[in-house]
Amino acid sequence: MEMEYRRLGRSGLKVSVLSFGSWVTFANKDQIAQAAEAAECLSAAKDAGVNFFDNAEGYAAGESERVMGEAFRQLGWKRHEYVVSTKLFWGLHDGVVNMKNTLNRKYLNQAIDGSLERFGLDFVDLVFCHRPDQNTPLEETVWAMSDMVSSGKALYWGTSEWSAYEIRAAWDIADKHHLHKPVMEQPQYNLFWRERMEKEYKRLFEEIGYGTTIWSPLASGLLTGKYMDGIPEGSRATLPGYEWLKSSLTDPAKNKKVADLKVIADELDITLSQLSLAWCAKNPHVSTVITGASNAAQVRENMTALDAMPLLTKEIMDRIDVISLF
Repeated sequence: MEMEYRRLGRSGLKVSVLSFGSWVTFANKDQIAQAAEAAECLSAAKDAGVNFFDNAEGYAAGESERVMGEAFRQLGWKRHEYVVSTKLFWGLHDGVVNMKNTLNRKYLNQAIDGSLERFGLDFVDLVFCHRPDQNTPLEETVWAMSDMVSSGKALYWGTSEWSAYEIRAAWDIADKHHLHKPVMEQPQYNLFWRERMEKEYKRLFEEIGYGTTIWSPLASGLLTGKYMDGIPEGSRATLPGYEWLKSSLTDPAKNKKVADLKVIADELDITLSQLSLAWCAKNPHVSTVITGASNAAQVRENMTALDAMPLLTKEIMDRIDVISLF
């Protein structure tokens, strides 16, 4: 099946239904080696039709942006050939007031400049407020993000892990002042994390046509099935800083559901990963599913989820719901 392209909410921008993200992926090796490996991954993704590549200031403390930018240059891609994002909130400067865990104007103005410098780009296509900021007036953040778009440093702005109330409040402020409105959210969405996408955001989709670039479609690897017998060596849960994942990945109840889902995947002659990615993409409110991979072979395997999408009939989707929701 060929790549499908969906509009990002009500914007005119189209993104591939499967995309490539760099969380964890570009975090753990030297930059030169990583750039070469990243170029292979990005090339494999683009060959499959991927046009959207997700990143963030906070991934590997800015190094992920450097690696991806260097990979773009190694590949010699023209700027019009791809869509790239970054996300701002956490900051990189420990101990500096106004530059950590914030969405104030000072931080945002300087953070986008830092991201562009690390990427080696003049602009990013998408910029997200990586988390809500309860300590900065929402109006200040909305004005700063709108000004960022007006300056040409980003083309569209959005949110990540914001509540529906916060998103609608930001949208209303922008609408009232004729500013650039937020157009997309980056929420977690997978077979074990459905409430926000399917219920909380329902009115956002209906009323303002909000787009979504969903992350963790495989629940940090749980939905690959590789944790059914414990934590394998070299997996994400063994990486420094990701110890918090262990309890979720080894949860007996969740792994029982994974085993039940594998029965359906086996019947369809597809992998659990293909099933889980295709399931996310079947949601019409998902603009793009961000996939991750540490090598080109994994990228190509993820892209085969496109072929699994037609297999997920209503009957199959209902069976998956029975397992996932109960």
